Amino acid sequence: MHDERSKPAATPAASAHEFLATDQRLTWTVPEAAQLLGISKDSAYEAAHRGDLPVRVIGRRMLVPRAALLRLLDGAHASEPQQLTEPPPGA
Repeated sequence: MHDERSKPAATPAASAHEFLATDQRLTWTVPEAAQLLGISKDSAYEAAHRGDLPVRVIGRRMLVPRAALLRLLDGAHASEPQQLTEPPPGA
């Protein structure tokens, strides 16, 4: 029988955010976070080493904290470029 909770499907960030809101785990492995974000495992490890993906190292394990991943996803919307329809005042 297939257990739907075993691994989240690769989903866009909005669906990943919904999944994170209902999943009560405190951390994910880097490959699990990659799947949630819809990126490759290699890209996730590279992002973790660059500091773009927040991780905590416990022993030899790299874990992505739930709170940090939620902040990362929430911040993605704030950092999107905004289109100005009219010039700013004083321009």
